[in-house]
Amino acid sequence: MNGLINRAIQCFLRDGWGMAAWLDAARAAGVAPRGFEPMLDYPPEVTARLLQAASDRLDRSADDLLEDLGTYLVSHPSRAAVRRLLRFGGTDFREFLQSLEDLPARARLALPDLALPAMRLEPVGGDEFRLTIAPGFAGAGAVALGLLRAMADDYGALAVLEAGTEASDGAAEGAAVLTIRLLDADHAEGRAFTLGAV
Repeated sequence: MNGLINRAIQCFLRDGWGMAAWLDAARAAGVAPRGFEPMLDYPPEVTARLLQAASDRLDRSADDLLEDLGTYLVSHPSRAAVRRLLRFGGTDFREFLQSLEDLPARARLALPDLALPAMRLEPVGGDEFRLTIAPGFAGAGAVALGLLRAMADDYGALAVLEAGTEASDGAAEGAAVLTIRLLDADHAEGRAFTLGAV
């Protein structure tokens, strides 16, 4: 598994629950206390062991932790670069959703070693969409759920997001499916964002 993903989990545990929580989960998963090198690849079982250890110690399901990881990637001050990359997807939440299929390619421009799974957004009707995420990382659907909820808040949109089970035609086995209903694109004032300033 890509070191960037594992490193994100490491930072999420450390920033959310403290260094002791990270060290405890790392020890139980057989990971060195210094953690992960972002540009190295790691076997998927390392990620699975780490998530299981964190889940056991924090008494939360792995899916809940991964959904919170998605939120963390957008909302935590230490992840401002991720938020900026995502905000380049559009001026409002609807435009952002329509840019999701391009996100893996945009991410590779910034980080060539980051291989995000392919995504396909399909309109279901009105302001309802189905997002299919190709297999690759078992928790991608849960991470995307948290990330999209945080992005809706970031844009000031009111949206209902649900993990689904019905894949669209042609979706590979193991693909994650999310249903997104945009109730109000201008529900609240979004967080400030400017292209030029960091």
